[in-house]
Amino acid sequence: MQQTIPAFDFYTNNLQNLQQTAERLAKKSSQIAWLRLAVFLSTAFILYNFWQTGALLIVSIIILGVAIFLILLSTTATLKSRLTNTILLIKINKEELAILSNNFNEREEGIEFKPSHHSYENDIDIFGKDSLYQYINRCSSEQGRALMAKNLLNPQPTDFIINQQEAVAALSLTIPNIQQFLAYGLQEKITLATQQKINTWLQREESYFTWKGWPLLVNTYSIIAVTILGCYVFGVIDSKVFYPLAFVFFLFSFYQSKKIHSTYTLLSKIVNEIITLNNQLKWLETLEIKSNHINNLKSNISNHNATKASAEILALKNILDRFDIRLNVFVFYFLNTFLLWDTRQILALKHWKKNNALLLNEWFTAIVEMEVCISLATLYYNQPTFIFPTISPNHFEFSASNLGHPLIPANKRVNNSFSTIGTGKIALITGSNMGGKSTFLRSIGVNTVLALMGAPVCAEAFTISNIQLMSSMRIADNLAESTSTFYAELKKIQTIIEAVKQQQKVFILLDEILRGTNSLDRHTGSKALIQQLINQNAVAIIATHDVELAYMQNEFPLAINNYHFDVQVANEELYFDYKLKNGICTSMNASILMKKIGIEMG
Repeated sequence: MQQTIPAFDFYTNNLQNLQQTAERLAKKSSQIAWLRLAVFLSTAFILYNFWQTGALLIVSIIILGVAIFLILLSTTATLKSRLTNTILLIKINKEELAILSNNFNEREEGIEFKPSHHSYENDIDIFGKDSLYQYINRCSSEQGRALMAKNLLNPQPTDFIINQQEAVAALSLTIPNIQQFLAYGLQEKITLATQQKINTWLQREESYFTWKGWPLLVNTYSIIAVTILGCYVFGVIDSKVFYPLAFVFFLFSFYQSKKIHSTYTLLSKIVNEIITLNNQLKWLETLEIKSNHINNLKSNISNHNATKASAEILALKNILDRFDIRLNVFVFYFLNTFLLWDTRQILALKHWKKNNALLLNEWFTAIVEMEVCISLATLYYNQPTFIFPTISPNHFEFSASNLGHPLIPANKRVNNSFSTIGTGKIALITGSNMGGKSTFLRSIGVNTVLALMGAPVCAEAFTISNIQLMSSMRIADNLAESTSTFYAELKKIQTIIEAVKQQQKVFILLDEILRGTNSLDRHTGSKALIQQLINQNAVAIIATHDVELAYMQNEFPLAINNYHFDVQVANEELYFDYKLKNGICTSMNASILMKKIGIEMG
């Protein structure tokens, strides 16, 4: 069961509420900024007028003023954090409204994931402008975007698909909650470089600070050093004793810090991403939802550990924060000289590594998989007419009722029903130019990709076997490889033939095959290919202008089924209904189109 509030209404109302919240937070933040200034000026004024009233009162005024100022400063930080989060939620809702209006071609295109050769990617617009990736991706992390791309390019196991469908359906009922997860991800996007840095550190064999007595030594050192400092401050020892000892402390602490520098350099500048990971893990830990897939993710990140994953990540963040004190030279030299500050942090890191080295990648994986689930849940929420397909255990089965292309707006989309069951089956689709053959093939291709990654599809009913999709629809020259269009198509078809010969479970979509050669060779080659596909029990849908191929049904009545898209002509004007019909097309439009552009047809 999907949402009761239409997506457009929800996003519109949510956006208005968020904008009002942002205005209130900004106004309150401004008021507190003025209040901080007032506290500072008031404290200064009181001190100036009561300076000679006694030390106790002066100290009390200073303590009270500083305390109020720090409270207000903390409140400002909280308000700033809430305002930043609200602004990100505003951005998310604006973007969803734009996508609902079919304005999504300025989003990330995923071109970096586009393979040079693939069995179907280029034919059905997986990446690039106006692509499926642009339309459905909501992942912010590099790892999430990569997993989304991987799932778009590769069919998933049936068990995974079923569990993914359950998770997506459940998450689609919690849109405000999953938007918060997305907002956390946008605060500081998690990168692969950060995960690699942490893994490099986790896998590194530390040659320093391996002696078990280091914690005791550090505490003993600190007690001695602070005691000597206190003796100097209170005049128990003079500078002639203190300065040489302080110099020895400095040299020792500096020598230890040199050993730590490489670790600090490796882990520096990742704190903001660690905060994102902490927020998203905490969100996942508190998520209550009926989904085996999500519950498994939650189980993996806990791994029966007494401490929650988010708490462990927060502990790492706190250690790195303390490490960054070295950026304040004066404070760092004091703390490091008398407390061995760097050494304390490296020992804390070693302890953290010991407890969490085997868990860290599970934490990243959980967040990445949640991003993909949430992307698909958002698609399902936005498109309430989409349904989850049935994955047939048999090979081969394809059945779709009112199937449409998900990237075509609903008010312009023309849906068609189609089915083919069994192997050694060829559906031949003839038809006129611009009649809808290519769009129909791409509708089948795109929805097949969605179905086999666990996403909802644009149909009223949809059943498909778990197969490998292969296509040859959009062929172009490759100047870098000195490859002509015709040869590029032959290479694509060769790949398909090899897969068929190996008895792979493939589903083939072909559009105007062998278009780069003369009509006789094209017909002869196409006929031979169709016969070969039938003989080797392949399954294919082939769109063609070559009506003569349709008569192969007489030779292969059990293997070939004919369909067509036609065109109506009235007063030399063309009218398309884009509906798939049974039989062979008898109406063509090329001559009318050529006449309309000025070619004298005679």
